[in-house]
Amino acid sequence: MAEPVKDKIEMNSLLVSPDDSSPINDPKTSLHLPSPGTSYGSTLSVGPEASTANLLKIDLEKKISRHTGEERETWGNRAEFLLSLIGYAVGLGNVWRFPYLTQKNGGGAFLIPYAVMLAIEGIPLFYLELAIGQRLRKGAVGAWNQVSPYLQGVGIASAAVSFNLALYYNTIMAWCVLYLVQSFQSPLPWSTCPTHVEGNLTIVNKECQISGPTTYFWYRETLNVAPSINSKSVLNWKLVLALLAAWVVVFLCMVKGIKSSGKVVYFTATFPYVVLVIFFFRGITLHGYQSGLEHLFIPEWKKLADPQVWLDAATQIFYSFGLAFGCLIALASYNPVRSNFVAEAFFVTIADFFTSIFTATVVFCVLGFKATATYEECLRDNNITMSTSDGNGTVTKCDFKTIISESASGTGLAFIAFTEAINQFPVPQLWSVLFFLMLFTLGLDSMFGTLEGALTSINDMMLFPTARKEVVCGIVCGTMFVISLCFATTTGSYVFAMFDSFSANIPLLIIAFIECVAMSYVYGLKRLSLDVEMMVGTRPSYFFMFCWRFVGPVAMVVIFTASIVEKISNGTWYEVWDSSKGFAVMSPWPGWCQVVAALMILSSILWIPGVAIAKYFRLISWKEEVASYFPEEELIEERSIEPHEDTVIEKYLLGFK
Repeated sequence: MAEPVKDKIEMNSLLVSPDDSSPINDPKTSLHLPSPGTSYGSTLSVGPEASTANLLKIDLEKKISRHTGEERETWGNRAEFLLSLIGYAVGLGNVWRFPYLTQKNGGGAFLIPYAVMLAIEGIPLFYLELAIGQRLRKGAVGAWNQVSPYLQGVGIASAAVSFNLALYYNTIMAWCVLYLVQSFQSPLPWSTCPTHVEGNLTIVNKECQISGPTTYFWYRETLNVAPSINSKSVLNWKLVLALLAAWVVVFLCMVKGIKSSGKVVYFTATFPYVVLVIFFFRGITLHGYQSGLEHLFIPEWKKLADPQVWLDAATQIFYSFGLAFGCLIALASYNPVRSNFVAEAFFVTIADFFTSIFTATVVFCVLGFKATATYEECLRDNNITMSTSDGNGTVTKCDFKTIISESASGTGLAFIAFTEAINQFPVPQLWSVLFFLMLFTLGLDSMFGTLEGALTSINDMMLFPTARKEVVCGIVCGTMFVISLCFATTTGSYVFAMFDSFSANIPLLIIAFIECVAMSYVYGLKRLSLDVEMMVGTRPSYFFMFCWRFVGPVAMVVIFTASIVEKISNGTWYEVWDSSKGFAVMSPWPGWCQVVAALMILSSILWIPGVAIAKYFRLISWKEEVASYFPEEELIEERSIEPHEDTVIEKYLLGFK
């Protein structure tokens, strides 16, 4: 096989530069063979049938390598990129938030608005961010600076939101570490209430008697929660150590950038699916599982008329895919220019959709088992055979729907409801280890993407120009660990709730709105269409362009307006642990917390107008950023792209000029 290739190259020797270090600039006369080891993105093979077109492709890869080999890493292969996207999109929200929203918003009926929002919001924005990253080959800060220097603040805002999210998201992983370590005990520490001896009597802890062992273990043993956010704050040293362990694991996995995290995702992105399948087959053998599935999937069609249902669907799509964090742009920036990111966008978003449904199925099999056991115990304790009503339609005792609804919300779903169900399993230690290891790997995957968005922006801005990437990663992780100690206190769960409620939602809506408007009206859909055609060989459909230019921005304005109206009309509340009642009650946020929440929101979005004003009036001397190399002429020739004649729709509706 080698000799014919050699002969072909010799026959074309007049077309090849004699000095490999000084290649001829004309792509038609620069036919160098690639170095050993084809990079990800190449579909080429050199053999006796090699054509001039194939040799042009080979030379294109060498040109890209010369220009960008030391500037930007690339994924080891397509599988690493795909698994990183799946790991980033499929996270802890799939385990507790989606099942809760589904049962809250009409069961199976909720899947209709969820699917609609997936089509008009989720897939188009996911597609757009991957296109931006792969075309401009920079993180969010550098990419938006390339679109327009006045938009660099959008990238900084995305990095700020990613930073805030990573701060409190890793706290969930710290909780998982605590539960995982204690899962090896027999019996499980949350299976019984603590006792103490007084004389000849063994006294059971009163608070635990009222709340139940799993709830007591969560609020008292794990969080050691204070009565309110206004209470004196004291460090919880168990949580401090767990938080340190979580940040060390994240640092070790990301210390080499995508070269290390790209390998870790082979385990972290696939292991949760293995555990979910195991739990599914275990779940459908549990007594009462069918009641949980009925509660989840039987539609309440009247819910479709409630605007809040559509708002919840849109919000869940938004956060589930991690849109507007800058993380997708950062992950795609490490792609070769010919990678078919469109296929990845469709695969990951649809996979996330069905993963959410499958996860909800598994969760409600377990919750159906737990609720059935509680329901039957209630019937026995009250010596009745069915739930009773007061005659006005209000259930007063043993209502199954009330029991299962109270089990499915927020962090309590994983750390209270699931642990209570696991207590009933044979060999509960095994199921506990599997479950919390699954939660940890889900969180770890999402942390890779979230933190990569912040780290890539720091590297692109050259905030530490002489420091190695390992050092920068260590500085960032160390700084974030110190700041996140505020979550490892007796009031830490309340601070966590504040971050979760305010740090991301409004900033992300604003950032995503600007993304759509900027790419449609500043960068231009005509230019974007050509970029996509050069990278993947086909232009984006009218559907996507209409979503970017019209549907997406309108949907985000509606979501933003509805969110503000909801907060103004209903106020802002958080859950406070009431030890005397044995459950959490709702309490309004204090005034100073609302001020902190406002500052948290402004700390992200003020970068957008701030940077634009500073650049317009030249208040700061900004170093001019060099655009990453993109072989536009070579790709046009390689794909034989002809000049495009604009249609009437493109001219008058999509703004082609």
